[in-house]
Amino acid sequence: MECELAERYKGTASGEEAAAILRACVQCGNCEATCPTFRLTKDPFDGPRGRVSLIMQLMAGLAPSADVRSHLDRCLTCRSCETTCPEGVRFGRLLDIGREAAESLPPRPVLERLARWGLRAVLPHRHRFSALLRIGQVTRRFLPESLRARIPDRRPAGPWPSRSHVRTMLVWQGCVQPGLAPDINAAAARVLDRFAIRLIPAEAGCCGAISHHLAATGEARDYMRRNIDACWPRIEAGAEAIVMTASGCGAHVRDYGHLLRDDPDYRDKAARISAMTRDIAEVVAKEWPSELAVQAPSPPRRIAFQSPCSLQHGQKLNGMVEKLLKRAGFRLTPVDYPFMCCGSAGTYSILQPELAESLREQKLRTLTVARPTLIASANIGCMMHLAAAAPMPVRHWIELLDEVLPARRDD
Repeated sequence: MECELAERYKGTASGEEAAAILRACVQCGNCEATCPTFRLTKDPFDGPRGRVSLIMQLMAGLAPSADVRSHLDRCLTCRSCETTCPEGVRFGRLLDIGREAAESLPPRPVLERLARWGLRAVLPHRHRFSALLRIGQVTRRFLPESLRARIPDRRPAGPWPSRSHVRTMLVWQGCVQPGLAPDINAAAARVLDRFAIRLIPAEAGCCGAISHHLAATGEARDYMRRNIDACWPRIEAGAEAIVMTASGCGAHVRDYGHLLRDDPDYRDKAARISAMTRDIAEVVAKEWPSELAVQAPSPPRRIAFQSPCSLQHGQKLNGMVEKLLKRAGFRLTPVDYPFMCCGSAGTYSILQPELAESLREQKLRTLTVARPTLIASANIGCMMHLAAAAPMPVRHWIELLDEVLPARRDD
């Protein structure tokens, strides 16, 4: 669809990018079949086609035909529509541009602004978040039920391998995962240690996705630049890859090169960071030696795998983890509508609780119908959101692989 840009967007990078994306959309509506919010609300403006129309009106300087900000807020940014779209429309990027443009509309209500500021002031800061989490864990029994369900038990980190190897990779630490589930990265390090690869914690913090999706783009780019600076000495020293155990972070860091393409000081480094980024599943799939057999229990454990949107739609790695779990001896139970979002989506479960809980209920129904013994995932946000209501444990798949792989022979 053609868009005549308003004067304030003509000649700008975001305006021209939005116009190019809009031209690719033919308004066929195929995307609506796999859009979680459209399937839930049946509101045409809660689907990709309706949101594209609203963003087009914004970029053209026209008065939107609906409450554009609310409908854009209700988008999960799951990018299922991108997987479905026959024209390759980059809806996720268009949504980011649209959300930033929508912030130029009359200000949000005070409580909304405070909530969004509070999330940006706490979640991206590892030590602030971890300190508040510890307080919540200590006082959980005194909190309302709705809050107790959101606060997980404290999980200790297991041992980190101490051996040196010729090959090294960095592992992204992120912001909330070290506090919520510190053993995920340690498990990844133990697995790669069996493959003769040393995993080194990167000094990087929040990847910037939280601020980015809350339309604080300047703040998000500052996080990106700081992370590039933090990782660069290790990269120059020979680190082969930047390994992600949270698929949401991985999807965003892969976009660093695009998001900083207009920054002359960082665009080349950002492009290299993006090119080096690997989900832990990619590394395991490539490096797992054929002679390294597993010690799987008999009968096999029945597992339902929840493929995060950031893994299957954002990074296009659908099916990779499932193959690894089968190779590890686990029996995967069937999951209907695997493309559907669980409702976590970063801060979505906090800012849109009713929709998020409805989506979680649907997802848990499809995950548990075949009676698995546990649910596995690949993203910390999905894990915490599902665990708050799941009738069985929810764990990261790399922790399960760590449990069944034998120790190295030279131990």
